[in-house]
Amino acid sequence: MRIIERPSPNHAARRGDAPVDILLLHYTGMISREHALARLCDPAAAVSAHYLIDTHGLVYRLVAEDRRAWHAGVGFWRGARDINSRAIGIELVNPGHEFGYRPFPQAQMAALADLATGIIARHRAITPDRVLGHSDTAPARKIDPGEKFDWAWLAEHGIGLWPRLSREEPATDTSLSPAETENIAKMQSLLAEFGYEVPQSGIFGVATRAAIAAFQRHFRPWQIDGLPDHDTRARLEDLLAQRHRIGKA
Repeated sequence: MRIIERPSPNHAARRGDAPVDILLLHYTGMISREHALARLCDPAAAVSAHYLIDTHGLVYRLVAEDRRAWHAGVGFWRGARDINSRAIGIELVNPGHEFGYRPFPQAQMAALADLATGIIARHRAITPDRVLGHSDTAPARKIDPGEKFDWAWLAEHGIGLWPRLSREEPATDTSLSPAETENIAKMQSLLAEFGYEVPQSGIFGVATRAAIAAFQRHFRPWQIDGLPDHDTRARLEDLLAQRHRIGKA
């Protein structure tokens, strides 16, 4: 893979002694590749990522992998809050929801799969359940890379997880009431076990709905309503079972 060097000044030393164990995917949310590169390399902007992939599959390296790029902001995953110190960040050129959100081209996805395969080989602590979108680590703030990103295709190429339930499989019940405390508490517990920051209150509040919507955006993108239905819960339980098997392998 050819990588174009475009160094950004926006980086620092990684903090702490935790391994790099998250691959975090974003969209640029800007009108062009040039605008995105300019911002990611602008000292005044104070943002960056390790890599950027344009729509034709060209890969730009902005920050060395051993450095802490500034792409995650305030976030959380499985007890960690300094996501930047634990993650490799990849920006995918896409105008995002503000400027005309569209599917990610095949050339871009193929380049991502190639790049991610190498990253994961170099950072063995990045297990499939730790290939995430920005929306997973910051459900209240972010929605990228969004519902048009093909997580299922990426998982088929050995990067990340995907539920083994088919899209066509009807849910046994999609009318789970948000007022059912026991069911809400169980959903909160499962989401927290998977990695999301969510209150363990049994109350269906704003933070819980945001976490459910983030999970759906990643693992059930054709229906994102933030409701704790049985189909969402079944997908979450399946992913936890997959992770458990990976951990035992």
